[in-house]
Amino acid sequence: MSETAPRPTLEAVAERAGVSRATVSRVVNGAHGVRDALAERVRRAVEELGYVPNRAARSLVTRRHDAVAVVAAEPEARVFADPYFAQQLRGISKELTARDNQLVLLLTEGREDHARVGRYLAGGHVDGALVFSLHLDDPLPGLVRSAGVPTVFGGRPGWDDGRDDVVYVDSDNRGGAREAVLHLAGLGRTRIAHISGPLDQTSAADRLAGFCDVRTDADPGLIERGDFTSGGGERAMRELLDRCPDLDAVFAANDLTAAGALRVLRERGRRVPDDVAVVGFDDMLSVAEQTDPPLTTIRQDIEEMGRLMARLLLRGLDGGAGAEDPAPAAPAGVVLPTTLVRRATA
Repeated sequence: MSETAPRPTLEAVAERAGVSRATVSRVVNGAHGVRDALAERVRRAVEELGYVPNRAARSLVTRRHDAVAVVAAEPEARVFADPYFAQQLRGISKELTARDNQLVLLLTEGREDHARVGRYLAGGHVDGALVFSLHLDDPLPGLVRSAGVPTVFGGRPGWDDGRDDVVYVDSDNRGGAREAVLHLAGLGRTRIAHISGPLDQTSAADRLAGFCDVRTDADPGLIERGDFTSGGGERAMRELLDRCPDLDAVFAANDLTAAGALRVLRERGRRVPDDVAVVGFDDMLSVAEQTDPPLTTIRQDIEEMGRLMARLLLRGLDGGAGAEDPAPAAPAGVVLPTTLVRRATA
């Protein structure tokens, strides 16, 4: 039975590179002050020997865990069923992986989970947190702040505690909604309905505001609340058709909502887009290209939102800004543009 070969040590790397142990430690831990030629010799020795840094020892030196908590303020069933979250997590994961950081996913199934998440964040297990899908009455922002960990939020904050140092990444929800409704109006549609998302989330509230910016005199009966799910879209579409059978267009707050609305329109014998034109929001290809007919929608770059959230957090942890990164405005928010993607429903 063969014995396992001993793991290469810092001393072995130092001997191979012809430098001191302290120099190897500085290079491995990303510290500055080592000449390029020496640093390259160390990196070459690390690769040749297959040296793997001891993360526990490294964290004592750098005071970093190379781990980031990703907190989704939604139950597990919602996070894993909605492709929106998959795209956002993919972007976050790509950025963290590129920087050799671990992703720790924390979900809040109910109110009892908030205290657990707060304790974990305060326990010194991670360097920072990325928090998204917040609701207006959510205690998570307060818990995160109490934990004292650097944080970037996904979505415009919906609270006002007098501070202007909140860092967030969002899409132009209001502007995208305006573009959707203007497009429908430009097609000659006059009875345009809106199925909103949950209005305790700023993305849904902003999209409703964009709708109202264009339809300033809209019949209140043409607005129905949804919940960003296809089932919510079905229910809301039935309510709208029962109440306003002469509607000729629908702006749905997201693609899943639009997919549910399309199913009900087909059940009711309404032709799309001949009788009723439909525009969604997100441009999730797994939804928008699979609806019947394919969905006209407002595109937001969901994966890039995740990547940018992670990039801003890591940049803050490093204490500086890369020239290639967009600097957050004051308040510290980055808002990404949206665009209309026209397919067959409008």
